[in-house]
Parts: sequence; structure tokens; C-alpha cells
Amino acid sequence: MGELLDRAIVYAVKAHEGQFRKGTDIPYILHPLEAAAIVGTMTADEAVIAGAVLHDAVEDTDATVEEIRERFGERVAALVAAESEDKRSDLPAASTWKLRKQETLAHLASAPVDVKMITLGDKLSNIRAIHRDHQRIGDDLWQRFNQKDKREHWWYYNGIAECLHELRSHQAYREYRELIRLTFEG
Repeated sequence: MGELLDRAIVYAVKAHEGQFRKGTDIPYILHPLEAAAIVGTMTADEAVIAGAVLHDAVEDTDATVEEIRERFGERVAALVAAESEDKRSDLPAASTWKLRKQETLAHLASAPVDVKMITLGDKLSNIRAIHRDHQRIGDDLWQRFNQKDKREHWWYYNGIAECLHELRSHQAYREYRELIRLTFEG
């Protein structure tokens, strides 16, 4: 890999400094790095892997799409923008959860494959953590999220899998489907 990815990692580490995964003491930066490692199993395209490293920067830090564009170029900025939810910061997150997830699914259904790869990296990283924590603490896990209903999380993660079906030949997709089954159905 090259200098673009190196710069993206440095930027993401600084942007996510002091953040932790929900309900844990795990540094948040490990999530985008894991997402990028997953994406790296599907493509060697450095811009896509850099987009995975930066996928939460606009959504969860003070970074803007314009800043990402200036630092990393139009393609990386477009990938990050495609992966960023409109969190509607003026409203309580719990009240907009379903709408935000419906918007994500609608967007993802016709998204280009490079966006879908980043989504798979992101969601596989998430479901790994959810499955691991669910094994440890059971259904109390759902209380750490804005949406507390396990069935709603199943609906969302299963919907993501349907949108990502064209990636089914990748091991990451098969792992994602299996972890959904184990976490929600098994």
C-alpha cells in the first residue's frame, strides 16, 4: 500500500482520538482499521481501503466531506460521503434510528461495488463485536444502543446482507451472514 493509505490512517487516528466503542473501553480507531483490513481482503484499490479507514470520520468526528476531499481527493471523499449517515443531530438519535437505517438500505441497494465493500467491512466489524459481546453478556447488550429492540437490529443487519449479495463470493460476506445467524437466530 502507499502514501494515501498511510495519510488516511494518521488522519483517522487523530480524528477518533479519545473515542471508544459503545459500552466498552475499546479505542474506537480499532473499528475503522478492522473495516479497512476486511476491505483489503476484497480489493487492493488503495482509495477504497482509505475510504474504509475514514468511513466514520464525517459521521462521528468534526471532519467534513470537504476536508476529506481536500486531503484525500474526490474519490475518497465520495466514498466517505456515501458511507455517512445523516444523524440529524438536532433530534434524539433513538427517534431517528429506523429512518436512518431505512435510508442506508435504500441507498445501498443501488450503490457501486466499492461502496458496498466499505459497508461490508464496517458491518462485519460491527457484527463481530456484537456477537462477541452478546456471547458474554446476552441480551443486555442491546441496552447500549439507541435502538434497544434486538429484532430491529436483525432487520437492519439482514437488510444489509441482502443489499450486499453481489459480494457473496467473498469470505467476508459469508462470515457476515454466519455471524448474523449466530447472533440473532442461533
